Amino acid sequence: MLSNLLVAFCLMSLCVIIHAAGVTEALRWVRRHPFSLRFWSGTRFFVLVAAWMVMLHLSEITVWALYYFWRGAITDLQSSFYFSAVTYTTTGYGDVVLPQESRLVGGVEALTGILMCGWSTGFFFAVVSRMEERRRRNAAQPQDVFRRDTEGTRER
Repeated sequence: MLSNLLVAFCLMSLCVIIHAAGVTEALRWVRRHPFSLRFWSGTRFFVLVAAWMVMLHLSEITVWALYYFWRGAITDLQSSFYFSAVTYTTTGYGDVVLPQESRLVGGVEALTGILMCGWSTGFFFAVVSRMEERRRRNAAQPQDVFRRDTEGTRER
């Protein structure tokens, strides 16, 4: 039991490292690429961020799946990935199960998935908050646009 907990802790740690590296890179990307406040540009921006987050989660699911397959807990790779995905996302259909001695590892995967998904949600919230803050700041600033009055002179 203790050895399974140690293995689960190591796998969880690897997932945290993957997620930290991925979120850090996403944050750098967000800072380098100012997002537009227009609908389609903003939507494209969020799709890219979401796709990146999903790729991080799939990488983490892969870590667990490869472990299950390597240890022989699940004998075919496709079922191993499937089991890992439904466990990580806490869907838990129960149609594929781990052997008795590995079930604790599966439980830690589910807890890890909850934490990593929460972290991604927090990141999304931070990005949306930053976008809203920018929108408010832009709305509060006077527009630097000149309008012509009826006599052809410029006024601000």
